[in-house]
Amino acid sequence: MKADATLDCVGLYCPMPIHNTASKLKELKAGQVLEVLASDEAIRADAPAWCKATGNELLGIEEAAGEYKVYIKKTK
Repeated sequence: MKADATLDCVGLYCPMPIHNTASKLKELKAGQVLEVLASDEAIRADAPAWCKATGNELLGIEEAAGEYKVYIKKTK
């Protein structure tokens, strides 16, 4: 999946990946996609819940070798 920006949160634990995601998303324009790289498996539950709460769109979560790639589309 193609992203407009990437945020590296590998090695960070809850709540930092979501906190950093919120900050980074503020820099993007509506319609742009943020790729979040994370190693904390809590991101699998946190990202969908955060997107639902904020109105942003979760495009998908990929997992490989214990690392996660989360794709979030900024809607506002």
